[in-house]
Amino acid sequence: MTKLVSLKEAVAECVQDEDTLVIEGFTHLICHAAGHEIIRQKKKNLTLARLTPDTVYDQMIEAGVCKKLVFSWAGNPGVGSLHAVRRHTEAKYTERIELEEYSHGGMMTRLQAGSMGQPFGMIQSFNGTDIPKVNPAIKEITCPYTQKKIQTVPALNPDVCVVHVQRADKNGNAQVWGLMGTQKESAFAAKKVIVVAEEIVEASVIRRDPNRTLIPEVIVDCVVHEPWGCHPSFAQGYYDRDNDFYVNWDVISRDSKTYADWLNEFVYSSENHADYMKKLGTKTMERLKAKSRMCEGVDYGY
Repeated sequence: MTKLVSLKEAVAECVQDEDTLVIEGFTHLICHAAGHEIIRQKKKNLTLARLTPDTVYDQMIEAGVCKKLVFSWAGNPGVGSLHAVRRHTEAKYTERIELEEYSHGGMMTRLQAGSMGQPFGMIQSFNGTDIPKVNPAIKEITCPYTQKKIQTVPALNPDVCVVHVQRADKNGNAQVWGLMGTQKESAFAAKKVIVVAEEIVEASVIRRDPNRTLIPEVIVDCVVHEPWGCHPSFAQGYYDRDNDFYVNWDVISRDSKTYADWLNEFVYSSENHADYMKKLGTKTMERLKAKSRMCEGVDYGY
């Protein structure tokens, strides 16, 4: 039975108020389309978790869907600050969100522990840092084998994980190539998984190249076909990173009025992500569309 639904249906079915949500991706495959749909559906009091919150979480915070941010680094990549994050965390602002900070290794360890069904994970890289001083969730234990002190972090089991991939079949077998982040760990740790794909292909295509299958259908709840679903992030082999957007975003997002105007024009007044891309115009897509660079296949035999 197919799991293929629209993004609107997937968000309505899987994302509830008060959920802990991870929108995955690292540098590329960051699903802004899912963030926009969550904003349009006016979800509330979400805990947003991610190693590197960037513009997608910044937009969700400004739109009022977030009560807490769990993260290890936050910024407009290559440009500067996330201004909604700053506004909603600085002392002078009244509508503040809660922050829970880790290192990249700490967040990775939390998701890895969650994916393994463990209550916590162990990490030694907090030695010499101040992070444990500001995060009481980081504990210390004595190793039963070496007697050395080791820091621990609690497992992270999100209610929902959104993973954007290059291609998937209708049952949710999903393939990724290029830069990897914590997509696999987040998906296996989560209670519900939404796979958003640039392409929907036949299962036979997936089976011809099994080593690229990162997410298996058994853990997937919904599959969505959403071309250009990562913009302004990129999808390796499909379209490039929109660097102009990130530079311009620094100006737009500094002021709450221009921020609200952007959200009204490109998110709230867009019926769906295709409508959003239409507003950006065909010249944007032509400028970002990836040129072909094929990878040589291998013979798996039969």
